[in-house]
Amino acid sequence: MGDFVRLADVAGPPTDLLFGDWYPALRASELRIGKMTTTTLLGIPVLLGRKSDGRVFAMRDLCPHRGIPLSAGWFDGETVQCKYHGWRFEPCGGQCQEIPSLTSKETLDVGKIYAAAFPCEERDGYAWVYLPAAGSGRNTGDLPPVPELPKFSTRYRSAHLVADLPCNVDHGIIGLMDPAHGPFVHQAWWWRSKASIHEKEKHFEPLNDSENNGRNAGFRMSAHAPSGNSAPYKLLGVYGEPITTTIDFVLPNRRYETIRCGAKWFSSLTTVTPITASTCRIDVYAAWNVFYWVPFVTSVATFFGARFVRQDQETMIEQAQGLRSNPSLMLIDDADKPAKWYFALKQARLKGTGEHPLDGPVTLRWRS
Repeated sequence: MGDFVRLADVAGPPTDLLFGDWYPALRASELRIGKMTTTTLLGIPVLLGRKSDGRVFAMRDLCPHRGIPLSAGWFDGETVQCKYHGWRFEPCGGQCQEIPSLTSKETLDVGKIYAAAFPCEERDGYAWVYLPAAGSGRNTGDLPPVPELPKFSTRYRSAHLVADLPCNVDHGIIGLMDPAHGPFVHQAWWWRSKASIHEKEKHFEPLNDSENNGRNAGFRMSAHAPSGNSAPYKLLGVYGEPITTTIDFVLPNRRYETIRCGAKWFSSLTTVTPITASTCRIDVYAAWNVFYWVPFVTSVATFFGARFVRQDQETMIEQAQGLRSNPSLMLIDDADKPAKWYFALKQARLKGTGEHPLDGPVTLRWRS
């Protein structure tokens, strides 16, 4: 599928979205002091920028006065000013600072007027935005921690990858955790092939979050020796240490993978962020200290990683064409069991009640 395909032309059916959590809006390097930019998260138009003191901010791209996008106006490094009537807002909290049309006779308290502003923090090269549930107001209370990639040494290299997908977040996530597509979607001399398929056995355990109302519940593929049919893992054998991999999935959309080989390590955080109810975006942030001194290692890793993500993107573009007819689908055991767990966890969070789909350790088997 060529680059000329517009994702909006092939988007599949929509799905329910999970609010009350952090999502990566865009790379923090795109936010320059005194400049504004826009994006869409969970169907909400979002205005982002960086103040003169370096702080990043995120606002709903909407003036509360007459509804014109604030991005049509101006930002001087301190306040955002609406183009329509000149209302001025402090962007981190959204409080109105000035209404130029008011006279000295007016009694309106400008400070009681707010544009919608969202918590926004920088982590791992992203501007993360917290999108509260509808009706929660400005006071979001105690927020969960901003997601961050685990790192195991002070010196490491890192890389970012991104891909837009024309499917809803559910299909993006279950595609992300699907263990059986690798030999078919990701065929390559440097990864694996159909001929490399063999039976695997993996152990899973629940990740509970009782202190946070199940907001960050998920499950873990317990520490195990990585697949011997993947060339990148074979390269780690040069260190002569046992290799283990742990993979976590955490609501609403995060997959953490950690590979340890003695003092050497590789970790990645992959998120699938809803742009609208029917489209999403994959972001990958990876860090490592393996082959730290090898020249151009970051460029090489980024090149092959981008090809890997592109293979997933092309497959989901093709899948989305079929999903437009809203066909009946199926999930099988055991390879699709993690997808079933995801849907159960999501429904429990949407309803605010329900048990974790794993009541203890589980062993799954499949061929890939």
